[in-house]
Amino acid sequence: MAHWLVKSEPSSWSFDQQLAAGAKGTNWNGVRNHAAKLNLMAMKLGEQAFFYHSNEGKEIVGIVEVIKTYYPDPTDESGKFGMVDFRAVKKLPKPVTLEAIKADKRLANMALVKLSRLSVQPVTDVEWKIVCAMAGF
Repeated sequence: MAHWLVKSEPSSWSFDQQLAAGAKGTNWNGVRNHAAKLNLMAMKLGEQAFFYHSNEGKEIVGIVEVIKTYYPDPTDESGKFGMVDFRAVKKLPKPVTLEAIKADKRLANMALVKLSRLSVQPVTDVEWKIVCAMAGF
């Protein structure tokens, strides 16, 4: 299974709000970038993603799981973009900051470092394991 990273500004949608949504989860709408769209389209049921607080905090704070695969985003008037649904899996014991990720040479090629503006990104298995270890798992 693939791994991912999704970004949200905590003032718009925080991981605590995602946790509060419970098992029913929430949709991940509003993506308007074609590369991010392709990543959403590639997601499969049960795959997991890091939840990253962007701009405010700049840290990975939790893990979410895909509970509904790609479908049309009703907030997109053009009809070109879609969304997936996530449920919160768990909060990280220790948030992993962008600064810590950039400081770890093993993560130098991580999309979060190389493609910092992309809101939905792939994460390799090796990167996933390293970040989980940094978080205290």
